[in-house]
Amino acid sequence: MLALDKDFSACTLGPGAERVAFDLRELGAIPKLVAGLGPIDVLVNNAGVLYCHAPDAFPEDDVLEILTVNLRAPVALIEAVAPGMRARRAGRIVNVASVAAFTGHPDLWYGATKAALLNITKSYAGYLGRDGILVNAVAPGPTLTAMYEQLPQSRKDAVMRSVVSGRPCQPEEVAEAVFWLGTASPEYVSGATMDVNNGSYPR
Repeated sequence: MLALDKDFSACTLGPGAERVAFDLRELGAIPKLVAGLGPIDVLVNNAGVLYCHAPDAFPEDDVLEILTVNLRAPVALIEAVAPGMRARRAGRIVNVASVAAFTGHPDLWYGATKAALLNITKSYAGYLGRDGILVNAVAPGPTLTAMYEQLPQSRKDAVMRSVVSGRPCQPEEVAEAVFWLGTASPEYVSGATMDVNNGSYPR
């Protein structure tokens, strides 16, 4: 297992795992990175950026960063790992989207990129499926991560009203869904989105 991360303290890795620091804004360097890693059986596109700006007051630099990290980097990684997976006629790709993909979202560009990522998931499931590659997504609801902590309290209160249990999702709960899609789900499950949101839909 390999983790691409700029923050080396972000998670604890198990035995045999290796962490590689990489800035996903450097799109042009992704093919070289992947080429130097050896065979990749499972790709999880989990990186994401969110900024809490009003829709009519979004700095252009922040828009470009969100589009790059949330959308263009996952596509670049898929394109980079696909040749090896095709050669082995096996592989699994899991994209981490968000419940924000299904709603009008206060963080305009975050919601837009997550919605686009679900379309990308279905597109690549069809494009790569004949080569034995499964492409799926998870769409978590509010999850207790550093991204969640940056939200203003009014947003957190709204989140708590939207879920059945009255609590945010634990990262481990999302990880279990990702792990299942990346390792054990039936081969007929491809192009699908698994909601992990505790009923957090607009009412």
